[in-house]
Amino acid sequence: MEAFVLGCGGMMPLPYRHLTSVLLRRDGDLFLFDGGEGTQVSLRRLNIKCKKINAIFVSHTHADHVTGLPGILMLSAQVDRTEPLYIFGPPKIAEYIETSRKVLDMYINYPIVVNEIKAPCTVYGGDGFYIRAFPLEHTKTCVGYTLEELDRPGEFNPEEALKLKVPRGPLWGKLQKGESVINSDGVEVKPEQVVGKARSGRKFSFVTDTMYLPSIAKEVQGSDFLVCEGMFADDCEDQAKEKKHMTARQAATIARDANVKRMAMIHYSPRYTDRELDLLLNQAREVYPNAELSRDRMRVEIPYED
Repeated sequence: MEAFVLGCGGMMPLPYRHLTSVLLRRDGDLFLFDGGEGTQVSLRRLNIKCKKINAIFVSHTHADHVTGLPGILMLSAQVDRTEPLYIFGPPKIAEYIETSRKVLDMYINYPIVVNEIKAPCTVYGGDGFYIRAFPLEHTKTCVGYTLEELDRPGEFNPEEALKLKVPRGPLWGKLQKGESVINSDGVEVKPEQVVGKARSGRKFSFVTDTMYLPSIAKEVQGSDFLVCEGMFADDCEDQAKEKKHMTARQAATIARDANVKRMAMIHYSPRYTDRELDLLLNQAREVYPNAELSRDRMRVEIPYED
């Protein structure tokens, strides 16, 4: 699994910073979280094809999070896409997509399935994973998302199975599925004798455009990679609270309290140039020493723990 930060800016695009968007790739599936202006540019530069995106997850319908979507919808129609594109988001996302299609007279030759959600809820799932939405607090309805994998089966020990006189073949498969078998001596062999403990899956979390809430840490608990808004420095804390955004220090507090393995901030205020972002980073690291700054087209590998 790997994440690509397609844009890390908030409010308005800058020459060196596209608006907020993150792509997650897992076993061939592509999931897009928000689609601000400039999303297509980063996809092109990373050589990632729009038509491969399975689903789009929108945090809210402010312009800096959705203005990149119409272009993605239109481009996908030019490359012989046949698979449905699923779009999830809070109220107004269906109206935004439908109005964009009508006003722009889009040619769409593939199914678009839009689902308006009410968090908390599970919004999407597949083989061995699910994606969950949870409520945030912003100036309009906004949600965060987590993709969490189910635990993987423990590692099978073929040498131990042979020692216990279980011959190669279908019986090994049954043991790996959690079933007991009878060995060549007529003795029962249980799965726990040859299969190790279940191994944790991975977890990715996406949080942006919200005031600080202690409940966020519970939702993103144990994330292998958390992308979290850190829009302002400490001296703008009152402004952040008024506009229902977070400071870098508050993002770090969530990462620390949630015991995440890795956290990168996103959705920076345009008041900070790239050179000035170290101010946010230093304040975050006072709370969570492993805090990072996301950058446009940054790639983050999310490996299994073992």
